[in-house]
Amino acid sequence: MIKKKIGIIFGGKSAEHEVSLQSAKNIVDAIDKEKYDVALIGIDKEGKWHISDQTSYLLNEENPKLIQLNKTNQGIAVIPGENQRQLKSAAQSSDLDQIDVVFPIVHGTLGEDGSMQGMLRLANLPFVGANVLGSAVCMDKDIAKRLLRESGISVAKSMTFTRKSIGKMDFNKVKSNLGLPLFIKPANQGSSVGVSKVENEEDFHQGIKDAFQFDHKIIIEESIIGREIECAVLGNEEPIASLPGEIKPKKGFYSYESKYIDETGAELAIPAELSSELTEKVKQTAVEVFQSLECEGLARVDFFLKEDGELVVNEVNTLPGFTKISMYPKLWEISGVPYHELINRLIELAVERHKRDMQLKNVMWDE
Repeated sequence: MIKKKIGIIFGGKSAEHEVSLQSAKNIVDAIDKEKYDVALIGIDKEGKWHISDQTSYLLNEENPKLIQLNKTNQGIAVIPGENQRQLKSAAQSSDLDQIDVVFPIVHGTLGEDGSMQGMLRLANLPFVGANVLGSAVCMDKDIAKRLLRESGISVAKSMTFTRKSIGKMDFNKVKSNLGLPLFIKPANQGSSVGVSKVENEEDFHQGIKDAFQFDHKIIIEESIIGREIECAVLGNEEPIASLPGEIKPKKGFYSYESKYIDETGAELAIPAELSSELTEKVKQTAVEVFQSLECEGLARVDFFLKEDGELVVNEVNTLPGFTKISMYPKLWEISGVPYHELINRLIELAVERHKRDMQLKNVMWDE
């Protein structure tokens, strides 16, 4: 059997850099070595790309707080074109080994906001995950909310502000509209980066300051009282949903540290203790959300389940974490898809979509 070469791109100039390193390690460890060879491309915090060696691509790999990319200074050049040999060694201007599929596991800014996906499309490389539109839409919480409301799917009440409208951000007006407590978030971030819980006016102003460090647009959102339910979705045109899981934070809300660093920061109930009717409702709604936001490949849909049974969408993550404590692979494992098979199916979905896209005409007439 001829092995496919899988290019795993990880790291990135993102607040979620360390999470990506952990995700990459888990994917490399779990991928089926009999079916795939791996090429590792690490991106450092300054945005430089490195050709990495599988035996030494990480430093402090067992410590989530200290994990680092081992920089090689063997850079990458991307050459858009018709064939799939667009990745070259920048130093030697020589082709890298043929890469058949890219698994971009760069979380957050420049990784799951459509930027990486656009570059890979220009390079004509099949890649795992949502395409440009789905990636960009889901990364922008403001736009995602608008589309979900248009689709009749419940989302939390919120207000959106940019730096230009900062003068309109009056605490008493926001409190009157959304109540307390409330949450302030950068519009384009994931993994709870830059998110603040607001109980008073002092928290409000500090939360605004913190959120604007990560984006030019912020969301101020009402607090929803309910259980935190997550559901994993897999597929392209006919997606399927996993059994739901539940997050039970032990330290306030489900923070970045609780998700990726502190294994005791939250209790994960997998699967969630739900009735069969509610389980099906979560799965069906997750698929509807996935399709409404033009997702493909994979996504994790996060809900609040209110006491009256209403499901409110919190956010959608198109490149969810693959760390040891990440929900996405755990949900599929309890649903009958083990980690190595999940990776295999994601790669197959990438190839399937690329073949479909290659059938489209790019000109109005034949030459």
